[in-house]
Amino acid sequence: MALSEELKARIRAELPKYPEKRAVLLTALHFVQEECGGWLEPEVIPEVADILEIPPIDVKEVASFYAMFNETAIGKRHVRVCTGLSCCLRGARSLQDSFEEELNIRPGEVSDDGCFSIGSVECLGSCGSAPVLQINTRTYLENLSASDAPAILENLRREIAEDEAETA
Repeated sequence: MALSEELKARIRAELPKYPEKRAVLLTALHFVQEECGGWLEPEVIPEVADILEIPPIDVKEVASFYAMFNETAIGKRHVRVCTGLSCCLRGARSLQDSFEEELNIRPGEVSDDGCFSIGSVECLGSCGSAPVLQINTRTYLENLSASDAPAILENLRREIAEDEAETA
């Protein structure tokens, strides 16, 4: 997938806001991930590098370092379980296992219907309400247990169906 001309223009519009082009990288990657359906397709890395006039490896390093960027395709709802110390001590591993069993997928995979993917994140900054999970980039659920996974997935399936009905 090539970046759209609109997206390239959007990235270029950010350049005057920063002291150097490299400083636009995180913003650019957020824009690109949004346009690419929630992940950074490998083909776009050189394009971003070209716009910012930096080596492609610099773009790749940043994209692979931050957990907020996905380097593989994700489902309509990407469930990430916090695996930080507090969450693990309060059952995050069994929570993640429950999602994997319910969805019949492993981290980095997408469900057959394209609706779900699962992964982990080192810390979501909510240790006092562990274990925590993040759905896509904006929804957080706290104080969970492995037995919560089926109900969470049922609600997410309902959301997806509602989204699809609205766009039909």
